[in-house]
Amino acid sequence: MMATQDGEREDSGVEVRVIGEPIGKGLFATQDFKAGDVIFEERPLVSCQFLWNAAYGYLACDFCMRSLETAQENASRLAQNPQLSLPFPECCDTKKDTFIECPSCDASYCSRECRSSAWNQYHETLCLRSYMPDPSHPLVMLQEAWKQMHYPPETACVMLLARIIATVRQASDKEGATALFMQFCHRTMNEEEEIAHKLLGQEFQEQLESLRTLIEKSVWSSEVQQWLTPEGFRSLVALVGTNGQGIGTSPLSRWVRNCDNLDLSEEERKNLNHLIDDLYDQLEKEAGGFLNNEGSGLYPLQSSCNHSCNNNAMPTFPYNNFQLVMSAVQDISVGEEICVSYLDECNLGRSRHSRNAILRENYLFTCKCSKCEEQTGEPDVTSEEEMEEDDDLED
Repeated sequence: MMATQDGEREDSGVEVRVIGEPIGKGLFATQDFKAGDVIFEERPLVSCQFLWNAAYGYLACDFCMRSLETAQENASRLAQNPQLSLPFPECCDTKKDTFIECPSCDASYCSRECRSSAWNQYHETLCLRSYMPDPSHPLVMLQEAWKQMHYPPETACVMLLARIIATVRQASDKEGATALFMQFCHRTMNEEEEIAHKLLGQEFQEQLESLRTLIEKSVWSSEVQQWLTPEGFRSLVALVGTNGQGIGTSPLSRWVRNCDNLDLSEEERKNLNHLIDDLYDQLEKEAGGFLNNEGSGLYPLQSSCNHSCNNNAMPTFPYNNFQLVMSAVQDISVGEEICVSYLDECNLGRSRHSRNAILRENYLFTCKCSKCEEQTGEPDVTSEEEMEEDDDLED
């Protein structure tokens, strides 16, 4: 729902409904959607590129995560082939003439607007004010500590926590800013099922205290002290861990999309498709599945979507920035709940037991969707255990 200028409510096609414990809330359709329709679009309250992703040379705007490479540069780097040349350069929509840096540190942005937005929201607090950061600076130490604790593939970033805290510190309405973040689920465990979030296990207590201490040294103020106590910090980690939506941006994917719109002959289209297929084969060989600028963000509407292993909607990032587009992948009727998959395509294909093991440690619940209910008679073993049993039978 959105507010119009006269204060009335304008139906945007969806609404958040309270549906009781333990789920809490869900997103429901207030109109019919066909498969392929856009259900809604939204920007995150805050987002951040993953630290290892940045360390490996994936260049992204420090605010909106738009790629700072051209499609040509991106493809050449990922394929480790400096001679690689892409046709139709006009299909690349990277505009380097708008790029700009923070005047006080090495943060880079795709536009003055993004630089200004970052400074006004959180960067004034987090700016290192040096192009050669002091290794002993608490924020530098915080990022290095996180990288040593969490290797790729990444699913969260400690700097997202820092940006949340800095956003509240810089907000003119600090209570309102805090409330925006506290609307997200932030429980550290599911008492009913006795599940604790994987980032908060006993084996991580020493790491968590180290991170909390470094954040406290970096961004402490009285307005955010509730998040800097040991329990408050656990709550903030759980908030990011259970609500963070992965973001992926790529100038190459935008180039491919724009190429699809070219007016080409049948032969030219065939040759272009062959070139693109060969290119992605090269990229998979050299970079595996790590093709995008990757990070995560907090999206109010997206976070209201519950999980289903038979999802009817899917988030995408077609604009090469943090703007999320939720699209229907099945027909959705008025009153039907809009559900996404919290699992990637690979994990969706695993056994019910494997899927739920991932959901329990990352999102603190056991899935009871139609697909899981249909598979309740399957053995309670992981996909790996199933494969081992099949191998034993063959032997």
